[in-house]
Amino acid sequence: MSNNGNWNRLLTVDLTTGRIGEQPLDPALLRDYLGGSALAARLLYDDLTLGLDPLGPDAPLTFIGGPLTGTSGPSVGRFTVCAKSPATGLWGESNCGGFFGPEMRFAACDGILVTGRAPSPVYLWLRDGHAELRDASHLWGRADTYETQTRIKDELGEKLARVACIGAAGESQIPFALIMCDHGRAAGRTGMGAVMGSKNLKAVAVRGTSKLPYSREAEFKPLRSKANTELRADPLTAALREMGSASGSDYFEYLGEMPKRYFTQGIFAAADQTSGATMHDTILTGVSTCHACVIACGRKVTIGEGPYARPESKGPEYETLVGFGPNLLVSDLGAVTHLGQLCDAYGMDAISTSNIVGLAYLMYEEGIATRDDTGVELRWGDPRGAETLVHSIAQREGFGALAANGSRALARHFGVEDLAVQVNGLEVAYHDPRKSVGMALVYATSPRGACHNQSDYFMVDLGQSAEEIGIATSEWQQVEGKALSVARHQNWRTVGNALVLCQFANVPPATTRDLLNAATGYDYSLDELMRLGERAWNLKRAINNRLGLRGPSSSPPFPKLLLQPYADGGAAGYVPDIEMLLKDYCRVRGWDEATGRPTRLTLSALGLPD
Repeated sequence: MSNNGNWNRLLTVDLTTGRIGEQPLDPALLRDYLGGSALAARLLYDDLTLGLDPLGPDAPLTFIGGPLTGTSGPSVGRFTVCAKSPATGLWGESNCGGFFGPEMRFAACDGILVTGRAPSPVYLWLRDGHAELRDASHLWGRADTYETQTRIKDELGEKLARVACIGAAGESQIPFALIMCDHGRAAGRTGMGAVMGSKNLKAVAVRGTSKLPYSREAEFKPLRSKANTELRADPLTAALREMGSASGSDYFEYLGEMPKRYFTQGIFAAADQTSGATMHDTILTGVSTCHACVIACGRKVTIGEGPYARPESKGPEYETLVGFGPNLLVSDLGAVTHLGQLCDAYGMDAISTSNIVGLAYLMYEEGIATRDDTGVELRWGDPRGAETLVHSIAQREGFGALAANGSRALARHFGVEDLAVQVNGLEVAYHDPRKSVGMALVYATSPRGACHNQSDYFMVDLGQSAEEIGIATSEWQQVEGKALSVARHQNWRTVGNALVLCQFANVPPATTRDLLNAATGYDYSLDELMRLGERAWNLKRAINNRLGLRGPSSSPPFPKLLLQPYADGGAAGYVPDIEMLLKDYCRVRGWDEATGRPTRLTLSALGLPD
């Protein structure tokens, strides 16, 4: 048995041949990369080339946990899915909560590496180290993401099994298709569901009863207990438990950090009607949680009447609330909930989908796209057009067939590519860099495109500093020193994505280090962990350079709409100086300013001479 918090076991599945085996994990790689997306980047590095078709049979796909996944806390129910992204052509990575990741580890497996393409639809069934492929033809095209989970559990006779699956969007390889498990927990971004669909892999089901390997369990348990006690008392935890991830939406609207009307409007008077507080006071009927989590940020809602009436189901989180609410100037919370549920059932990323729909609304208003193009009237504040578009995107019908290729491709089709609010093909999340200048750097430099999960720097702006690792709060729009702080925050979040930890868990870095060392038997210092995060960040950058990324910023340039100031609201009159920020960032990172590549000296210093 391993004594480093891992099983040192990677299940390998060749869908073309049906051959299932295992690959031992090099202890040296585990020491240098821990697990999660950091380890996946190192394992996949040799295979991720410019000519690799992300939807081809040769493209590898990994499901992988970390040394804390499935332990007793705090907030360690997450796993990561990694591959070459069909949305961006760059590094693809998506982080997911719930119970699937821990269950995979209970099945005596640290991760699953999938290659090839099955001749017909299948699902993988892993139970306590034994794996087999089963026919999924009866599910393909016939079951959404929720029904798929239920039907697989029923036919396996395993109510406690956990199922990660795709819906219609993944089956038709929409580039922003997601992977869903449990109560609406999603590996949402960069199109990992499309990669599953390209392999005819409908689902992965796991069930395990093994006890995780700990190095110093007697030391880990009191540390975990103390960390959970402190986490319960944290004000952020209280807000998330009470109102979910949208707990800050009213404050974000007041500050000007929440974008409206597809990133073109500073104030939306009805924004509070789709806030976390309003959801709590009107339709909230329960909460859901992930493995070993005291936060319970998941929402359960019931809509008793009206056109969107529904029994208890998943409630929308912040990104969905904003994407189908203020982003479209929609103030009907029932409609927003319904649109989010449609995305989940079809298996489409709600951030990308709502962003694309917002672009369509803007093009319709400006006469760039007409009703002859869209097939439906698109009016700000009216969710009916959005619902029609969600259906048509998922089914690749009419205008939806164009929109299904992403916002960059949709705007390019109409000759207005600079209207698309995306970076490197990934649609921007709903945290406005005209208020949080740190998020401008995050979007421009994230290895997976315009993403807020590689660094939720807006939380630092709100006061979530970590001065012991050099992350200090500064003014939201301060440029001086921002690049260094953002880089450090990215490094630390990269460590979290290797462990794999939930970003909502406000656990002090020193506590995280102590939990890791007790679980694995390693003796990391905080400086060593930060260096590990920096190593993995630069490795992902090197992968993207190999995959064709050029320049210190994104390609195409930073979204035009984000460089136009608002006339009103909390961010009025300001745009980030992206050129200055990137210049400072390249200096801090040790990247060549002209090419955006890590220098040979930087890579060698991080143990990446190859």
